[in-house]
Amino acid sequence: MLPELMASGGARRTVRIPSIADAQAEMDSASRFGARFVCIGEPDYPPLLKVIDHPPPLLAIVGDASVFRLPAIAIVGARNASLAGIKMARTLAGEIGREGYSVVSGLARGIDTAAHQGSLATGTIGVLAGGLDMPYPPENTGLCREIAEHGGAVVSEMPFGWQPRAQDFPRRNRLVAGMTLGLVVVEAAKRSGSLISARLAGEMGRLVFAVPGSPLDPRAGGTNGLLKDGATLVTEAADVLGAVAPLSARPRSPDLPLEEPPDLSIGPPHGDDERGLIIEALGPVPVEIDEIIAHTGLHAAQVAMVLLELDLAGRLERHTGGSVSLVFPDP
Repeated sequence: MLPELMASGGARRTVRIPSIADAQAEMDSASRFGARFVCIGEPDYPPLLKVIDHPPPLLAIVGDASVFRLPAIAIVGARNASLAGIKMARTLAGEIGREGYSVVSGLARGIDTAAHQGSLATGTIGVLAGGLDMPYPPENTGLCREIAEHGGAVVSEMPFGWQPRAQDFPRRNRLVAGMTLGLVVVEAAKRSGSLISARLAGEMGRLVFAVPGSPLDPRAGGTNGLLKDGATLVTEAADVLGAVAPLSARPRSPDLPLEEPPDLSIGPPHGDDERGLIIEALGPVPVEIDEIIAHTGLHAAQVAMVLLELDLAGRLERHTGGSVSLVFPDP
């Protein structure tokens, strides 16, 4: 029904629904690679990831999924890292890992690689921007294999054979931030992917940490800026461990059942009039769905169905807390 729902919502494009044969081919690719798929409702799905906005419904995983049960800390930073930065990332990862945490990073050159290497023996999670069979950079193919062989895991939300594009790395960064209690930036320039990860972590309510650097080193411009904006200063692993200890001791949200989706079949059907009422009620400012129901006088299932259509058409933005707003096309 997806193409029909998208068309009702005013989509300018349609989607191709994979066939059962397509799905079987993807599962065969995973099997040959030694990987498997984990759905959002299954026990092996990364716990904190399921409660972010728009979590991936399906993850491809190679390695030991039990590493997801450990409380996690992300360590990210510059690809062209200094030797001091690499040493710091490796040391932090090792000490944090020995305290019972997994270390999450993006398998990039520099700081990411050092973080994975430092926590290889204690449990590390690598997140790819492309398919599991398309690690980037290619020289980290061996590191991916080591992670899987040493009790860690490598994950991706992209299909096998997917070559990562520039826009896929921010998507990957949201998974790195979403899996963790906190994110540590070791080195980052003022415009870098690591700052995107830090911003996403802050929006998700995760703790953000930064290692200070020389004002004369452009690789420290981003981290020093984070400290000015309120990130927690880190000079040793104890700074991170002390801050996340209360969080890791809390009952984990993953133990809660997933919220049941609304039953869209119980309400009366909707048409163009009802759809028009809901679109008229929406604007660029986020509003609660209950407010839309009260304002329009429509059945909750009718409102939910129209919002679904708009969402699939790319015309709706969902915000933290369940509010929604209308996306207006560029002029």
